[in-house]
Amino acid sequence: MTPSPSSAPPPDLRQHLEVETPEHVTLDYEIAGIGSRALAALVDTLILVIGLLALVAATGVLGGVLGADSWGEALYLVASFLLVWGYFAFFEGLRHGQTPGKRWLGIRVVRDTGHPITLGAAIVRNLLRVADFLPPPYLIGAILVAVHPRGKRLGDLVAGTVVVRDHPAETAAPLDQAPPPDSAELGPPELTDQEFRVLREFADRGLGLDRPVREGLAGRIAAQFAARYPNRPADPTAFLLGLYRAELARRRSRFGIRTGGPGRTGGAARGVADRLVARKQQRWEEFERLATRAARRGLDSFAAEELPDYAARYREVAADLARARTYGAEPAVLARLERLVAAGHNTLYRDERHELRRIGGFLFRECPAAVVEARRYVLLAFLTFTLPAAGGFLLLRERPALAREVLPEVMLERAEAGRERQARGQGYYETSPAERPLAASAIMTNNIGLAFNCFAGGIFFGVGSLVLLAYNGLAIGAVSGHFANAGLLGYLWSFVIGHGVLELFAIWVAGAAGFLLGRALIAPGDLPRREALVLQGRVALRLIGAVVLLLAVAGGVEGFVSTSTAPLPVRLAVSVGSLVLLLLYLGNGWLAAAGTREALRSPAG
Repeated sequence: MTPSPSSAPPPDLRQHLEVETPEHVTLDYEIAGIGSRALAALVDTLILVIGLLALVAATGVLGGVLGADSWGEALYLVASFLLVWGYFAFFEGLRHGQTPGKRWLGIRVVRDTGHPITLGAAIVRNLLRVADFLPPPYLIGAILVAVHPRGKRLGDLVAGTVVVRDHPAETAAPLDQAPPPDSAELGPPELTDQEFRVLREFADRGLGLDRPVREGLAGRIAAQFAARYPNRPADPTAFLLGLYRAELARRRSRFGIRTGGPGRTGGAARGVADRLVARKQQRWEEFERLATRAARRGLDSFAAEELPDYAARYREVAADLARARTYGAEPAVLARLERLVAAGHNTLYRDERHELRRIGGFLFRECPAAVVEARRYVLLAFLTFTLPAAGGFLLLRERPALAREVLPEVMLERAEAGRERQARGQGYYETSPAERPLAASAIMTNNIGLAFNCFAGGIFFGVGSLVLLAYNGLAIGAVSGHFANAGLLGYLWSFVIGHGVLELFAIWVAGAAGFLLGRALIAPGDLPRREALVLQGRVALRLIGAVVLLLAVAGGVEGFVSTSTAPLPVRLAVSVGSLVLLLLYLGNGWLAAAGTREALRSPAG
């Protein structure tokens, strides 16, 4: 009696990403599911909360040392803003695609090509969290991860990234580690492929069953071999494991390659695969230890003489994977080799440049160059802002009574108090010198956060960016119209003029970054939408870099100059200086963009 055919394996419902390495080996990454990603996010959120509480204590102590509570609060605002917006981006960008939560869950962010994520892609990916979060908590993002073929949320679509499982080797070693008998004494295989498969399944999985279940299963399987092996051990489990090891040794021998016959379809190829496993098992285990070390500590942890050996071992394992596929190795063997090659690929082809060292060139050359190149979108954002602003101004001038219905109470109160303050020689909003650090940090973080939201809104076909620009323009215009009706327009804009040049221009650039995402979705041109979205996301990142720099300067001006008692000539001088700096900044970008265009036109040297 022969064993009944094993049932077909259940269909693999897991999502996969296949990429080809430079060694022409295809890697099969398993896409991380929504459960592991959600749990990783919860772990990271807990760490984030603990970090914020630690910041409260640290900045309180520092403020006490400095002798000014305002400085402590200002530092807390800036540090907490950086922590909330930068935690995920900088961990993923600088720690090889893993936050602490992702590392604990064994998942990692990589690019669609299988290469490690860059810092820029990590920043873009996480700026879009505000869009994925809608409606709270993370409904859009969760739905997309659940239904997208590669488990992508909006941030992944724009950054060109995917979250995959990240274990160099997940396949457990066989439960029975006893060495196989000498194959030279055993001769050719004795069992059919079907019988051998039953034994392999029992050796791999049967010992993990509860003892009564395992013994019952072993007895039923052993009974099917009773007629051929009358002198078998009394313990059916020991008999089956011994028979499996002996048959495995036969199939790994030279006889296993030459043996075909009934029931042994592909026996020669399978024999080669088994011999490959037998010869290379130790080498794979050694490479696994090295790959784990490289993933955790980077290639910098290797001595100079170890690096060539690591690269050679990686190429050896990649070649072994190709051979194992050719000769039809067991799925467990293929899965292990794929994970080993993926781990080696991620470490060897990781961009080891220290991206933080490039920040100067990025902010002062690449970012203004991108603004210059996207000037039509900046103009569109300017019109989207200023036309509603003009409309709001004219509407309030024509219908002053609307102010009570459309303006917030605080603006109405400030307009009412304006005449008195102006008569006393006070400005629109003034703070004491001790409060200005807090004011500057609050203004800076609020405006940068608004710019991030304006950019992220562009993923909704540009509508989110358009609405935010138009709304803010309408609000400024309506407030200006109301103050003009009270004869206080100059009073209001004497406050805005110092920082307004940089602040307004930065908001328009943020809107332009959002419009680039909308354009990629609406009119991708010759590219597929997914590729156009990634390409425009890279350009938008440079626009956002310029926005952050400009709003940081504008926040400092607003906090320390606009809220001070500086006279109007000083404010005008600051405004002119801001305009000159902006023109110089854009001029540097113009030169950088021209140099890039010239390099592209020049024939390759």
